Amino acid sequence: MVFTFQPPFWAGLSGYCAEMNAAFCCASLGIVPTVRHADYIGSWLEVLREDNRAIVRAASQASKAADWLLGFVPADGAALSAEPAIDRRAA
Repeated sequence: MVFTFQPPFWAGLSGYCAEMNAAFCCASLGIVPTVRHADYIGSWLEVLREDNRAIVRAASQASKAADWLLGFVPADGAALSAEPAIDRRAA
């Protein structure tokens, strides 16, 4: 994996995109999200102050990513309704 420096604007935008993607996927899968990322809010506000169209671009990218991820869910929704198997044997 290669790490490159990102200016604060793009770093904030990518974080916002990732959070929106998670929200879209949770909503589609019926998962109640837990919000633990309050520290990102400050950087998002900075991004939105610098570019008022940033949220539109982030939402577009997040939607594309969510669609790609959700493409792996079976069309009949069987994976969504199935209860996970719990192994109750002593370890």
